[in-house]
Amino acid sequence: MTATQAFVIVGAGLAAGKAVQELRESGFDGHLVLYGAESHLPYERPPLSKGYLTGDDSFESALVQPPDWYDGHDVDLRLGTRVTAVDPVARTVTAAGATQRYDKLLLAPGARPRHLAMADDSGAPVAYLRTVEDSDLIRSRLHVGRRLVIVGGGWIGLEVAAAARRAGAHVTILEALDLPLVRVLGPEVARFFAALHQAHGVDVRVNTEVSDIAANAGVASVTLTDGSSVEADLLVVGIGVSPDTTLAEAAGLRTENGVLVDDQLRSSEPDIYAAGDIANAYHPLLGRHVRVEHWDNAIGQGVVAAQNMLGKEVSYDRLPYFFSDQYDLGMEYLGNVGPDGYDQVVLRGTPDEGTFTAFWLRQGRVLAGMHANDWDAMDSIRHIVRGQRMVPDLDDESVSLTQIAEGLD
Repeated sequence: MTATQAFVIVGAGLAAGKAVQELRESGFDGHLVLYGAESHLPYERPPLSKGYLTGDDSFESALVQPPDWYDGHDVDLRLGTRVTAVDPVARTVTAAGATQRYDKLLLAPGARPRHLAMADDSGAPVAYLRTVEDSDLIRSRLHVGRRLVIVGGGWIGLEVAAAARRAGAHVTILEALDLPLVRVLGPEVARFFAALHQAHGVDVRVNTEVSDIAANAGVASVTLTDGSSVEADLLVVGIGVSPDTTLAEAAGLRTENGVLVDDQLRSSEPDIYAAGDIANAYHPLLGRHVRVEHWDNAIGQGVVAAQNMLGKEVSYDRLPYFFSDQYDLGMEYLGNVGPDGYDQVVLRGTPDEGTFTAFWLRQGRVLAGMHANDWDAMDSIRHIVRGQRMVPDLDDESVSLTQIAEGLD
């Protein structure tokens, strides 16, 4: 039945790559078209601020599939081609002046870095991190004695800082809030990441913003609202991303902080789906819409979107997950605190030594959990958090996480 159908994927990131793979492995034998604005095959983005940025990993290792996979599975690759319009009535997409019919359409164009106009207009050397070319540019400046100023203390900023310090560069992080990552982790846990970077020689400046940027002979002079200034051979801006909803909005799809989709990743147009950074999806466990900008979400949603394009009616209910590597600290986080926030954090282990677990609770119910350098804990954390319920003995370290997790069965 599918041989005469055409499925179109817009975007060539991880979600798109996994969707294409799932479609073929699930037996779809129709025309499968993948559009990518970049000229590269679908690739994973986490290495851009981790192993690829440090030079430990090749770009090929970040590819979702090896190059010959697409020919072997009859995927019509249209790379370096940006889709400019979607017509839900005619059921077509337009790119490079040509139209392509679709029976089912998946939008997975990802997100775009938020720009700092003051930096862009200054003439100073400025970088953002979203593509492999961005990572190449930053890596080319990571040398002993070079000065990096990073605007924004989020995950990208901190991972770039760790890579730069490893290369011997001088690093200053500028964070407008009390601590880096404080919006994500809260002060109880965020302070450990600030201390980690300070221990590795990073100049972490908080409660300050950029008031002016000037360029002189290829050097950025950054003036801060507290009156101080700092010079940089490269200014890296990491102030978040925005979902690329341009096509969706023009096509009349419902959008709100991304494309609004149901738990099967279906948009307000029944034959159009969305996955990855762009999808603001209803989550059946959390009971609300949530948009997640992380690797695991792109993988899972790409697979589920493909299954539902084939009519399988699968609900996407994986809890948000992300990971980070900074210096000798690796961490994994599962769950979502949500708009109502938390009222308690339970810390276990030895946080000051960099090995611990943390749980965020509201009214006694576990909302999220993470570990730092405690890899054996993740299975228990996953079991505890997925229940989204009250958990006895969580703050009693004489009871292991394994025992706690087993007691929930």
